[in-house]
This record gives sequence, C-alpha cells and structure tokens, in this order.
Amino acid sequence: MFRAPSITRLVAPLLLACVALALPSSAPAATPCADAAIIPTKTNSGHVRAATLCLINQERTSRGLAPLSSSRHLQKAATRYSQLMVSQRFFGHVSPGGSTLVKRVRKGTRYLRGARSWALGENLAWGSGPFSTPAHTVVAWMRSQGHRRNILTSRFRHIGIGIATGAPRSTNGLQAATFTTDFGRRS
Repeated sequence: MFRAPSITRLVAPLLLACVALALPSSAPAATPCADAAIIPTKTNSGHVRAATLCLINQERTSRGLAPLSSSRHLQKAATRYSQLMVSQRFFGHVSPGGSTLVKRVRKGTRYLRGARSWALGENLAWGSGPFSTPAHTVVAWMRSQGHRRNILTSRFRHIGIGIATGAPRSTNGLQAATFTTDFGRRS
C-alpha cells in the first residue's frame, strides 16, 4: 500500500534550507583580488595598481575575454596624467594644455613606435576616503557605459594604470586618489 509522505516531511527540509540561507555566513566572503579595498597612499601604489588590474581582468575573464597585460609604456603615460590632473587641479581626458591620450602616448612613450595599427582608450576616476579604493573605482567604471566599454573591449590587449594620491578638487582633508587607465592594442 502506498502512503503519501506527510506535509511536515516535505516542508521541514525546505524550511531548514531557507533558514540556513537567511542566516549570516560565519566566514567572510573571500576577496578574489588582494588589496581591492585599500585606500591608495604614496607608499602602496604598486598594491593598488595590482588590485585594479586584477579587478578589471576579473570583469573581462568572467565574460570570456582575454585578460589585459600590464604595459610599462601605458603605465608611464597614465601615471603622468594622473599626477598632472592632481597638480593642475583639473579632471578630463584633454588637459588644459590640450594634450589628448594619443598625444600623451605618442610623445611620452614608445608604445606606438613601429605599430602598423593600434587602438587606445582611457578611463579616469577620482575619489576620496572609501570611494578611492580599487574596488569602488572599478565598480563605478562598470556602471558607466563608456568606461565599461573600454574595460570589455576585446581588441584591447594592454593596460597602463596610473594612480596619484590627491584629487583634482578639494576633498575637505580626506585622503584621495586619482586613477587613469590607458588601454591599448598595437600590431
């Protein structure tokens, strides 16, 4: 004779599963990118740069794109530009002196030397306090259509990440950082 299970037998495991999911985790979630939550200072820029690259590559690889490799030439252009924005108190892709990304990479580096074809892109950001971390910066870029497009453009193969402490505007004494990411491909 077939006997149907009682409603308690069917619902009890489901209720236990729901309660288990609702309880807070006993262990904090592991951050896949080390130093993603650190506030940039003059002494930790290498860690901030590595965390930013890790987070950007995580966005790319999770969508089946190749990770970007760091380019010392693009990093040089990006770092100089972040420093210029802080020192001259402006924020934009074109400097007050008229320099553009292409001019900065052509005149300040060897990245495009000998290239038959190339592509460049740039993302900028600045933030103070907890809004200056690599994690916050990359999330903000991913929420912006143009910045997201640069991060997820499959033709880009290289990146230079420049970080300067300070901001192009007043932060009322809060620690701040200005980020420039220059993306590139050359052949």
